[in-house]
Amino acid sequence: MDSLISAAARALAGGDPLRALNHVSLRDDAPALALRGIAMAQLGDLARARALLRRAARAFTTKETVARARCVVAEAEVALAARDLHASSKALDAARETLQRHGDTVNAAHARYLAIHRLLLIGRLDDAEQQLKALNTDVLPPALQATHQLAVAGIALRRLDTATARTALGHAGQVARRSGIAALINEVDKAARVLQAPAARLVTHDEDRPVRLDEVEALFASPTLVVDACRYSVHQASAVIELATRPVLFTLARTLAEAWPGDARRDTLIERAFRLRQVEESHRARLRVEIGRLRKALRPLARLHATRHGFKLEPLTGDVAVLARPVEDKHAPILAFLSDGEAWSSSALALALGTSQRTVQRALDALANAGKVEAIGQGRARRWVASPVLGFTTTLLLTAPLPGG
Repeated sequence: MDSLISAAARALAGGDPLRALNHVSLRDDAPALALRGIAMAQLGDLARARALLRRAARAFTTKETVARARCVVAEAEVALAARDLHASSKALDAARETLQRHGDTVNAAHARYLAIHRLLLIGRLDDAEQQLKALNTDVLPPALQATHQLAVAGIALRRLDTATARTALGHAGQVARRSGIAALINEVDKAARVLQAPAARLVTHDEDRPVRLDEVEALFASPTLVVDACRYSVHQASAVIELATRPVLFTLARTLAEAWPGDARRDTLIERAFRLRQVEESHRARLRVEIGRLRKALRPLARLHATRHGFKLEPLTGDVAVLARPVEDKHAPILAFLSDGEAWSSSALALALGTSQRTVQRALDALANAGKVEAIGQGRARRWVASPVLGFTTTLLLTAPLPGG
């Protein structure tokens, strides 16, 4: 490796892409193409970066397997930054095994962290955690140690373990500053601000206020019966009743919880659960059937009683509260993903949400008409970004696919 390539590599490792380009911008040999691709990725030109990395991979000979594997890993990182979540993981796994076999443990670990990040984005927390356990951080440089702690924090945040997340982010900040990479320090600081941002709204009979993640965690540990409108479930201490696949029952539960300690009128329940304005006797009969189903579903935690005007929710112990989304929008889960500041394709959003791409496209069109998102590019290159930037954390919306597709 000549001196210019070495100098460019050191500049990129230190987070200085412009200095790296000064060394290799006029060269077209394989190592220079690879370094130029990484530099363009750090500068945000992801399309150009991917093209350069592919040229570099083709330019390396078949004997230069380690260099080609490094190009594959770099292209996978660019694809992740572009939210191309459909990219095959087989090539990345093969590249990681090649690097590990040839003793390049640092880049092999980096490849594994890319796979973990993708698993986090699509909500596969158990798989991400399992892969984290296979890594030994003691032999890693500070930058990858910070990446490891960010992954630990990401899993903890999505599981509402704020103590673990706060500890991991504190360690991440220390090693990120030791690395001296400004972009990494900013990423850690951005992740740490999630703990202080409103995550949801707490709605009770006497208040409606924003709450942080640590307050949500404390709420779920309390004896309060919580109707969680972020993840479509009912909680009380360690007991959880999932209603994500039963939207009518969940709507009834939320309406009853919002009316607690009073009762909810029958007309209100019918209008919200069945989306009807004109109430007929057949609708009242249907309401009685659905209330019976809800009574059976909530039996471990609460009772439902008929009153003169409607129905009343009575928890076995504790009070009742509703945990609502910070923004009450039909397409709030999509806004939650877009609020990370990255440009997402509709196919990547569909994969992350566990729904069809056509459903996501219709939602994006509706959000665009409302001025809440913006499209960049055309055709298959089109990406979507949030506009304006949303001022709340999205952890509670990123833990499970959107119910009902």
